[in-house]
Amino acid sequence: MMTLKTGVCIPTLNAGSAVESVWAALEAQTCRPDEILIIDSGSTDGTAEFFASRRGVVLAKIDRASFDHGGTRQLAVKMMSTMDIVVFLTQDAVLADEDSLDKLVAEFEDNSVAAAFGRQLPRPGAGPVEAHARLFNYPEIGRVKSLDSIAEMGIKAAFISNSFAAYRCSALSLVGGFPSPTILGEDTFVAAKMILAGKKIVYCAESRVYHSHDYTVGQEFRRYFDTGVFHRRNRWIREQFGGAEGEGMRFARSELRPLMHEAPFLIPSALARTVAKFVGFRLGQLEGVIPLCLKRRLSMNRSYWNR
Repeated sequence: MMTLKTGVCIPTLNAGSAVESVWAALEAQTCRPDEILIIDSGSTDGTAEFFASRRGVVLAKIDRASFDHGGTRQLAVKMMSTMDIVVFLTQDAVLADEDSLDKLVAEFEDNSVAAAFGRQLPRPGAGPVEAHARLFNYPEIGRVKSLDSIAEMGIKAAFISNSFAAYRCSALSLVGGFPSPTILGEDTFVAAKMILAGKKIVYCAESRVYHSHDYTVGQEFRRYFDTGVFHRRNRWIREQFGGAEGEGMRFARSELRPLMHEAPFLIPSALARTVAKFVGFRLGQLEGVIPLCLKRRLSMNRSYWNR
């Protein structure tokens, strides 16, 4: 049972038919959150109208151009200022169990826990490549990460995902809240700050959500270009936690082994994705010498460059 006042925020933009599954899973939770906030960035497909008609939902509308991964989430924290805990979901993340929220929020019974994130499962029908990304990053066994974890885990100690993550509002305030503007990685930014401040981040494997993407090779490139930009502009994370290159190689090796036995025809695609990620990340780290017009074309989050 939730004893801490808990709010849920879902940023939306043309979520399509996914809204029905997201809402049905949220409504089925054993304990309803104290507040549900939808921040819509100018949907034209009926997403905003769908949530506006749901009982107990607060709908806030912002201009599409003003959306920012960090700034919009910090706006949510401000709007839910009476909450102890704020849970963020993306518009395509479907809670897998009726007690997913309860289990995640229960982690905050330990006052030293600043944030917690749940296990992301491949969406139904996901292919082997798409599924592997979730199984690699979200294992069956949970763990608690702290300052002592950096020596063992490196940059993975700061890993968290706002597709399904909860934050103690007082801890967010302690580290200055979500950064803005930010191209992505606002979750990693605050998680790293929290760990360096002596707080704990919990990976709660028992709290589950269905969420995965079937990115094209081009989309993988653009996503990792943005990741490279984020790390270049936040060099302190790499300095304190180490780089991400070793983790990328470990992922690539773990992906190829099962494909050799189960779906060898997907190996060329997997290799192409690996190359796209590597090149995209490296180019992102070199964004200081790339013209602005080209950065917009290389980026997945193109509106970021208008700021």
